[in-house]
Amino acid sequence: MPAQSLSLRRPPLRGVAAVLLVAVLAGCASTQNKAPVEDRKPPAAKPAARAPGAANGTAAAPADPGAATAPADGAKPLRGIENAGKPGYYTVKPGDTLIRIGLENGQNWRDIVRWNNIDNPNLIEVGEVMRVVPPQVDAAAVTARGVPAPKLESRPLDGKPVAAAASAASAPGAPASAAASAPATPAPAAAAAREGDDDVAWAWPAGGAVLAGFEEGRQKGLAIGGKAGDPVLAAADGRVVYAGAGLRGYGNLVIVKHNGTYLTAYAHNQTLLVKEDQAVRRGQKIAEMGSSDADRVKLHFEIRRQGKPVDPAKLLPAR
Repeated sequence: MPAQSLSLRRPPLRGVAAVLLVAVLAGCASTQNKAPVEDRKPPAAKPAARAPGAANGTAAAPADPGAATAPADGAKPLRGIENAGKPGYYTVKPGDTLIRIGLENGQNWRDIVRWNNIDNPNLIEVGEVMRVVPPQVDAAAVTARGVPAPKLESRPLDGKPVAAAASAASAPGAPASAAASAPATPAPAAAAAREGDDDVAWAWPAGGAVLAGFEEGRQKGLAIGGKAGDPVLAAADGRVVYAGAGLRGYGNLVIVKHNGTYLTAYAHNQTLLVKEDQAVRRGQKIAEMGSSDADRVKLHFEIRRQGKPVDPAKLLPAR
């Protein structure tokens, strides 16, 4: 009986072992054949660039219209990109504003807004391309022509008849033929005549001493001294195209456009006395001298021909 009882108990043990073995093998198989997990979530989008001076999505202040911002990733194509490099067009660079673009191209920034159908003048992007000459003007012709040739051959000199002027061919800078055949660096009289070709009647914008003269590439105009509150006068008839403090380095600034060629800039003022789009006359008080964005009280005065600074001392009358 005891031997028989032992033999009856063995099969259940073998069955349990078999079950355990099957379970272990199944677990190993499931671990080895488990499919890899792949993260297919899209990458997080980068936040859009915000215009300098903006807060919580608010556009830049009107005092500095058009502060350029970097284009946002995935944004629509930049405005006017198809015109990049063409005459009469300007590609926006970092740090540009519409006021600076207008000054550098001799235009009213509001005209640039209109010519380019800019909906929000407070938002421009680096790399976009803007037209900076009027739509009715042949930009290629303007670029090729550059500074117009002097009209010495048809204008009397010092009130003398043209024939009398021609007889003075030996006078320095007088004959048109001599000016045409002269070397690259013209005589001072010829250069002054060329720069004053539009017959603008210029006047000094302030009565103080000249502290610093024009220097190509370094000093874009004259620094004229004085006391705080001294009058700043319009140098010629024209229309105010900017009055504000939106151009870094200029402080309280007035820009006057005189015609299709010339504009003048009056910087570092204490008080501005004119508004944009206001007509002014030569000698009219347009501001009071100050030291805004400057190291001392002074007037920084520029004359720009087609946007390029020229030496005011060659155009202003002798004192």
